[in-house]
Amino acid sequence: MVNPPLDHHAPTARRPLLSTSFTLADLNRVRHEVEALSRGCGLDPDEVQNWIIAVNELMINVIRHGGGGGGLRLLLDGQLTCEVTDQGRGFNTARYFPCAERPPLSDTGGMGLWVVGQMADYLLVDSGSAGTAIRIAARTGGTSG
Repeated sequence: MVNPPLDHHAPTARRPLLSTSFTLADLNRVRHEVEALSRGCGLDPDEVQNWIIAVNELMINVIRHGGGGGGLRLLLDGQLTCEVTDQGRGFNTARYFPCAERPPLSDTGGMGLWVVGQMADYLLVDSGSAGTAIRIAARTGGTSG
């Protein structure tokens, strides 16, 4: 995974391919929508599967740790990106980044963001008392990582 400088911003499309809210009840629907849209964005089948794993991990983290629901935007502006947000209490990002090695398993989790980092071209996290926003970009055969 490429670690962009702190002032780096992922590309944003003028109009998202998908913008939706979700809870546990919506997980399958949103995952299928993201998969269908991603297939049309130049990803090969393996890249689509990795992308869906990464997006799914982000949504599960929101459900488990971010108050039970959140928002998702899928964007395409030269690169396929996904932004997942919640209004949870936030978390200490220093505990999880940078994380080049696989973290140990625990009862409370801790591997979701590591998995996302393995599947995405980059991972940007902004977390505080008003919630968390995480943006990832799809890893394609044309990118290094």
